[in-house]
Amino acid sequence: MERNTCVILALDVTDRKEAIRIAEDVREFVDAIKVGYPLILATGLGIIRELAEFAPIIADFKVADIPNTNRLICEQVFEAGADAVIVQGFTGRDSLDACIEVASEYRKDVFVVSEMSHPGGAEFMQPVAEAIAKMAAEAGAFGLVAPATRPERVKKIRKLIGDKLTIISPGVGAQGGKASDVIAAGADWVIVGRSIYNAESPKEAACKIAAEIEAELRGEN
Repeated sequence: MERNTCVILALDVTDRKEAIRIAEDVREFVDAIKVGYPLILATGLGIIRELAEFAPIIADFKVADIPNTNRLICEQVFEAGADAVIVQGFTGRDSLDACIEVASEYRKDVFVVSEMSHPGGAEFMQPVAEAIAKMAAEAGAFGLVAPATRPERVKKIRKLIGDKLTIISPGVGAQGGKASDVIAAGADWVIVGRSIYNAESPKEAACKIAAEIEAELRGEN
């Protein structure tokens, strides 16, 4: 993905028209749109191609199954027009390899979850997050998902992997994460959902977050 605003919109609405309206509204201020089960289950996989008119699409299915099932899921995701898929790493190297092999065939990207952004994400995933990050780098994944709600964890993972992987960080806004903090910690993109799509003006909300990141990158914060 091309880095411009450093903002990814997590579009977790369930209405097709609303999703398209918001995507069109914020297109100037987001580098990608992340869609997950809420929107896909409500509208169908076809929404991916519709939203792809406005920005690259990351399918957040947190794929976590045996290799063959992972392969089948990833094939459907990329056939539907997604540019990347988010998968879990805790299912092991063979399951991750299956996802990366399919992505390579389609010339698409795989992001691996190292640690989730909610409080419970620190209970069982945090102790193995660094091992998952190392595995993702060795397997040839494009990037990692690391929590904006815990910038110190992003910093540690960035130090561990260096520049080998792109880091995208969810949890900015409604979950309490701050965009400038996590960018300073080493994330490449922040993922923002409710703070944008629930705003009175999603466009203005996205613009504000993008400006905050730009100021951080310029050293103005």
